[in-house]
Amino acid sequence: MPLSSTATQDVSILKIYTGPCILMGAFIVWLTWVSAGVHPPADAKSLLSPMGGLFSLIVVVWVLMVVVRNGSIIFGHISLDYFADYHAKNLTNDLIERPARVFNNLMQVPQYFYIICILMILFENVDALQLTLAWAFVVLRTVHCIIYLALNWVPYRFASWALSCITLCILWYRFFDQMVLVF
Repeated sequence: MPLSSTATQDVSILKIYTGPCILMGAFIVWLTWVSAGVHPPADAKSLLSPMGGLFSLIVVVWVLMVVVRNGSIIFGHISLDYFADYHAKNLTNDLIERPARVFNNLMQVPQYFYIICILMILFENVDALQLTLAWAFVVLRTVHCIIYLALNWVPYRFASWALSCITLCILWYRFFDQMVLVF
């Protein structure tokens, strides 16, 4: 259920964000628990699997975007003129543009995931925790996409986005922290 101005008048923000905040807190506790202790080294090439997983998600959303946009034109839900400037008076359903917004989102933050994975592979600086964090990032981005495409419920969409960004920051921090120890 999308968050609208009337929904915020009926329900306080605190109530709306209680569930997402509990999930975020639980995830942060899990991150803390998983991060504790010493982590055995992992094969650097093992990072190719989460990178491939994220790329697969991008391809699925990309194909969905193309199918939804072209299907909307073919079935008369929107005119071809809409795609000239992306303004239409008759666009009553945002489902037509959601896959494009999700695809655009996947062209932003995940790029930093690819960069850190490539750096970890090049420097052969990978341990079991970094591999777990890489997979957690991919899962969180997948959850974000599903929430955005299916429900577009902003508090949960934000929670999955924020947790993926936190996970990515931890990946970067651990890489730099371990590189300082190497040099």
